[in-house]
Amino acid sequence: MYHVRIGELSRRTGTPTRLLRYYEEQGLFTPGRAENGYREYGEHLVDRVLQIRGLLEVGFTTKIIKEFLPCLGNAPEIHLHNAYPDKIELLETELGRLEDRIRILEKNRDAIADYLERIRPFAQRPEDRHPARSATTAPAASGSPRHAMRLS
Repeated sequence: MYHVRIGELSRRTGTPTRLLRYYEEQGLFTPGRAENGYREYGEHLVDRVLQIRGLLEVGFTTKIIKEFLPCLGNAPEIHLHNAYPDKIELLETELGRLEDRIRILEKNRDAIADYLERIRPFAQRPEDRHPARSATTAPAASGSPRHAMRLS
């Protein structure tokens, strides 16, 4: 079996070495040890780390990922022979949590899009941002409508 050191695993997965050590501390994988005591990571851990990162990215906790790693083969396989009722309940709870998070994210996205739509007409042109001032240049009239915006 081909082994790599932590720096190579980090480079190939785009994962900082400290984060790889954290995954190890959380029991998400266990590297081998070389005779000199250095960690050795099997080639298969490249896909495993990418799976872990993907699951974390969508909101799964390391605790839940650890529960389901035995069900995960090579990406994107899931082996259902380990689908016990307690794991199903855990996944249903996690699914509900993710759906709640999606609703909140959609609400925030809509609020930001609405805000952008309201403020775009008031955006300054680049030449208006730093007007050159001279003795002959009159200051802008107060209450200039281009800067007036009412937020509700």
